[in-house]
Amino acid sequence: MEAATDFTMWALFARATLTVKIVMIMLIFASFWCWAVIIDKLRQYRKARRDAEIFDMAFWSGEPLDGLYDQIGANPRGASETIFAAGMMEWRRSHRQDGELIAGAHARIDRSMDLAIAKEAGLLQKGLPVLATVGSTAPFVGLFGTVWGIMNAFIEIAEQQNTNLAVVAPGIAEALLATGLGLLAAIPAVVFYNKLSADSDSVIAGYEAFADEFSTILSRQLDS
Repeated sequence: MEAATDFTMWALFARATLTVKIVMIMLIFASFWCWAVIIDKLRQYRKARRDAEIFDMAFWSGEPLDGLYDQIGANPRGASETIFAAGMMEWRRSHRQDGELIAGAHARIDRSMDLAIAKEAGLLQKGLPVLATVGSTAPFVGLFGTVWGIMNAFIEIAEQQNTNLAVVAPGIAEALLATGLGLLAAIPAVVFYNKLSADSDSVIAGYEAFADEFSTILSRQLDS
């Protein structure tokens, strides 16, 4: 009586050809990389929202803006503080020694805050292209491994001249494992890419709204 064929994940991987093994290792690495990015982004966005809420409470507390800026100092703790500090720094630089404003102050303040927002947006979106790339390519990489594995399985069948299911099944199962790993990497990558992209857009929109409100406040002071 022949021993039963082992169809565990490790056994399927061990019996696969070198090419299919490389494909599987790449997909497993891509899956771990995606989850590392996902966890890091979730923590980053949660911190960004918390920092923004804390700063909004301080900003709208009625405290003078110069006093708030002096408290923040040269090392802002969050993105909202960084944007505010960029605007206030340019505001102070736009005053001459006699207290008069240099022409074009409003445009320079807006530009300073826009640059700060662009920098923070780059940090928020860093890593998202990894999820997009894995989500779009992992199924095809897995399919390549499956096609290669099935091709070798049929070659082995032809050499043995035996179409018994017990001979065919192991090779096909090994090949299909590559497709399974491709989907395992791609599905979470696509789902979380869409979620994290929306979260990033929401956080950035909050920064832009704050910058507009702050610019309006400074504009009133410029006009007066």
